[in-house]
Amino acid sequence: MVIGRRQRLESGDFGGKGNRMSRLYEVMFIVRPDAAEEDVDKLIAGYTTSVTNGGGVVKNVEKMGRRKLAYMVRKFNDGNYILMTVEAGGAVVAELERRLRVSEPVIKYITVRIDEEEKRLAKVKALRGTRRKLSAEPAAAPAPVAAATPAPVAAPAAVAAAPAAEAAEAAQATA
Repeated sequence: MVIGRRQRLESGDFGGKGNRMSRLYEVMFIVRPDAAEEDVDKLIAGYTTSVTNGGGVVKNVEKMGRRKLAYMVRKFNDGNYILMTVEAGGAVVAELERRLRVSEPVIKYITVRIDEEEKRLAKVKALRGTRRKLSAEPAAAPAPVAAATPAPVAAPAAVAAAPAAEAAEAAQATA
């Protein structure tokens, strides 16, 4: 029997690895500024249960407070920012985004996958750890200053006058 894409999504059969793959996402959403604090807490709790019922884990929820928006969104100039860090599969995140889209108090949202970025940062950190630090090594002893400096060069007039002075001294010594 051939199963369509929609039936596979609903049944959780994705083929290959199945639904075992979970990734790390940051979900930021903006709630209307006129929403009460209790309503925002209920909204967050609803999204958290939605993720956990789908088999995901909410790692962190951070209320960033009320901030001014860069541009007007649904006739609002500011909003309450909430950042959720979620570890879940794609289907769970798709369901969370659907809930955010149809929710009245949510005026804007964005989901970003961050697991690849964390892998890249861990790789760079490991690479930096293996490199030899030049600042930690003792500095080489500096060469003596007198030996490194060349002897002063005499002026050409003084060089030409030197043989004549030697000849005069020799003449005086013989006389």
